[in-house]
Amino acid sequence: MLEHLSGSATRPARVVVLGAGGFIAGAAGRRLAADGIPVLGLGRPGLDLLTPGAPSALAQALRADDALLFASAVAPCRNLETLRANAVMAEAVCAALKERPVAHVVYLSSDAVYRDSPAPLTEASCAEPGSMHGVMHLVREVALREVHAGPLAIVRPTLVYGLDDPHNGYGPNRFRRLAAEGRDIVLFGEGEERRDHVDVEDVAKLLRLILIHRSSGVANAVSGGVASFREIAEFVASEFKPRVAVMGSPRSGPMPHCGYRPFDNAAVLRAFPGFRFMPWREGLAQVHARFKAGSKQ
Repeated sequence: MLEHLSGSATRPARVVVLGAGGFIAGAAGRRLAADGIPVLGLGRPGLDLLTPGAPSALAQALRADDALLFASAVAPCRNLETLRANAVMAEAVCAALKERPVAHVVYLSSDAVYRDSPAPLTEASCAEPGSMHGVMHLVREVALREVHAGPLAIVRPTLVYGLDDPHNGYGPNRFRRLAAEGRDIVLFGEGEERRDHVDVEDVAKLLRLILIHRSSGVANAVSGGVASFREIAEFVASEFKPRVAVMGSPRSGPMPHCGYRPFDNAAVLRAFPGFRFMPWREGLAQVHARFKAGSKQ
């Protein structure tokens, strides 16, 4: 689902990263800078997309040969208040792009835009979100398509894990923190729902490939495998000594996504031959190794 406007790898003149202090955007910025690609990171407090002067400030910062990575959001979006805030941010970016068009736009969206399906989801799957978070991202995708006439890539990651995640959301990142602190891991229910998890470094590598090829279209940042939260929790517990217990607990609501949300990543692998997503065991093992090495310093 991606079309490359640069057949061979070509470094962008500069990549402007909105939300540069975020988990995924930060990893992408570091990956680009390591390749010698000029990066301008923008975010609060220097640029607050919720302020009235944001469109003009962003337009003044942009150049015609820039690539813009839009990864700034109020997340998770769970209610109308945060939906409005995210729409205002998108409006600011769109106004800036009208005033100062750029060479390439990449939007960091979410797999939450897809309708649940028992079959593996692809880039062609129905975008019919069942959550406010998915609605927010779909609204911003449509807004960017309407205002930006040049190449636009939409990247939709699934659940992302990694060392520098500032959040404490349910899943591998929280499980690692609990195990490292010697605290038992408590699951929702028995942790039986199966989900796809992707390493933040793989998402950063994919964003880099899209930027250096000036790719346009939709790309799912997904590993292509599924694992239950119990499998992941047991693996995380086994990586730390002394090993903590993994326990179930009563659920307070229905199981998200009917307990199963698989993806097919074949389109991305066809678009970038040689690229691979790490299976979750391999990725988590590397994250844990880096975590342990850092904790000894």
